[in-house]
Amino acid sequence: MKPTKATLTFDKGAKSIELPVLSGTIGPDVIDIRTLANHGMLTYDPGFLATASCSSNITFIDGEKGLLYYRGYPIEQLAEHCDFPEVAYLLINGELPNAEQKKHFVETLTRHTMLHDQMSSIFRGLRRDAHPMAVMVSVVGAMAAFYPEHADVFDPRLREIAAFRLLAKMPTVTAWSYKYNAGQPFAYPQNRLNYAENFMHMMFSSPCEPYTANPVLARALDRILILHADHEQNASTSTVRVVGSSGANPFACISAGIASLWGPLHGGANEATLKMLEEIGDISRIGEYIKRAKDKTDSFRLMGFGHRVYKNMDPRAAIMRQTCHQVLDDLGLHDDPMFKLALKLEQIALEDEYFVNKRLYPNVDFYSGIVMRAMGIPNSMFTAIFALARTAGWIAQWNEMISSTEHRIARPRQLYTGQQRRDYVPVEQRP
Repeated sequence: MKPTKATLTFDKGAKSIELPVLSGTIGPDVIDIRTLANHGMLTYDPGFLATASCSSNITFIDGEKGLLYYRGYPIEQLAEHCDFPEVAYLLINGELPNAEQKKHFVETLTRHTMLHDQMSSIFRGLRRDAHPMAVMVSVVGAMAAFYPEHADVFDPRLREIAAFRLLAKMPTVTAWSYKYNAGQPFAYPQNRLNYAENFMHMMFSSPCEPYTANPVLARALDRILILHADHEQNASTSTVRVVGSSGANPFACISAGIASLWGPLHGGANEATLKMLEEIGDISRIGEYIKRAKDKTDSFRLMGFGHRVYKNMDPRAAIMRQTCHQVLDDLGLHDDPMFKLALKLEQIALEDEYFVNKRLYPNVDFYSGIVMRAMGIPNSMFTAIFALARTAGWIAQWNEMISSTEHRIARPRQLYTGQQRRDYVPVEQRP
């Protein structure tokens, strides 16, 4: 039987404190410390590694067992049977749509893909060589100026409209960030195409010739979007919730999430993986870099291996590995030097005793980076596509937080280690 209370005891006879123990549907119990400040005590947890900042019924992860569930559905089933809009609907609404609901959802997304014509001026106000993530932070944040009615975040209908606008327009914003960076004219969305195909059209088409998406690549991109759609209370999701807790408009919240995702320790990992492969350069140099990776005194780290949460195989990586080989087979790229290098690294990580014992398995960033490179997507766009996918989860998490009866503005506490009180000394009297 699970305990319902935890008792906090102190040395020197101080009075004990009883705290409630809360249980979720699955996962570890949590000690409810909300009343701890009433006793003149706080907890100390840098990085929130042992702190549940909210209750949520959206996504569940068990890193030891390698499980990832969206609304209770294993990610393997969703990646196999769903497309991205269907998964986005599930995350936001809590249930998979029936045929009529899915039809309406997809049609609504399709009708909102265009950006306001004046938004092209925002792109052109930025440097051509700006990183696509910098462009996306600016453009998504600027949407608040075009849709000021969404300042009322407590209106459920306005939140629903904001969700449609963000999900529908993010592929356009993402693709245009690439086009502007590449010095190419913007390609407008096509209502005849599905979500993944439309994004590929806006990325790769030009006025010179039409573009038809390879169905194998379109399905691979769709899977990348599904696998990255949400991942519990990670840094960027927590950022969206913290910013949103103040009542900020949804476009500001998502822009903040993009900024957090940009970090190399978060969404930038897939971009860093390809940079690492380029640094290694040739399959003949793998042994040298494997030796460096095992050397604790060397600053070099193998990117794309291991995961902070998953102590077993990342379930998304297993799916992406299959997709990766399908893409390489379809494009005939197994003999490409870069891909041969990547596959050799994969073999070592799965067989070498050092990596197996430390559970440094290839993660989803490793395989998704290879797939996107094979599709012709430049490294700088990898994290941008991650942001496109994660928008679905950010919206679901933001909406859940705003709707919760426990909604409070975020206000973390601290352990103060600065100077104690001291008095001002005039400048001429200071030593």
